[in-house]
Amino acid sequence: MSELKAGLSSTRRYDIDQGRTIGFMGDDCRVYSTPALLYDIEVVCRDLLLENIEAGKDSVGTRVELDHVGATLLGMWVEITVKLVEVNGPAVTFEFTARDALEEVARGKHSRFIVGAEKTAQRLKAKLEKAMAAA
Repeated sequence: MSELKAGLSSTRRYDIDQGRTIGFMGDDCRVYSTPALLYDIEVVCRDLLLENIEAGKDSVGTRVELDHVGATLLGMWVEITVKLVEVNGPAVTFEFTARDALEEVARGKHSRFIVGAEKTAQRLKAKLEKAMAAA
């Protein structure tokens, strides 16, 4: 993790297709859904980490503070910018913003924890075995 330092940042643009929108208000009101926005934020943060940590490591999300303040319509694009603001051992915190062509649509913080991929897989397998035995 020696390459991780506050100040690292990344920006990614997403086209807002139907799969990223809400459908419960009808086709005329299809906008970027909060769950899809959150997923896209997590992907940008995780990918930035993967570019800067050693092989065999990955990260899991642990906390999100998300203000979804604007609607991005179906067919528009959104740019998500994440900035690593704190590194505390394996615990890291990002600040993020999301903008479409007209306005800011989201802002907040996201925390992740860097883990060993193999060790995590072993821990999850052991939990599954316990759950199956308890069922």
